[in-house]
Amino acid sequence: MAKKGNRVQVILECTEHKTSGQPGTSRYITTKNKKNNPERMELKKFNAILKKVTVHKEIK
Repeated sequence: MAKKGNRVQVILECTEHKTSGQPGTSRYITTKNKKNNPERMELKKFNAILKKVTVHKEIK
């Protein structure tokens, strides 16, 4: 069997979109190295619905 790697796929979801009251959601899929970054990821990404750069946090 193949050895499992340290890289896992994570989903990033916009934190500002929930408070805006607009329908829909902004999500990105990316990978992270769980050995080097065990805590939850937080990145600034573009939200197409709000048309601006917002903070996206990792969800389960």
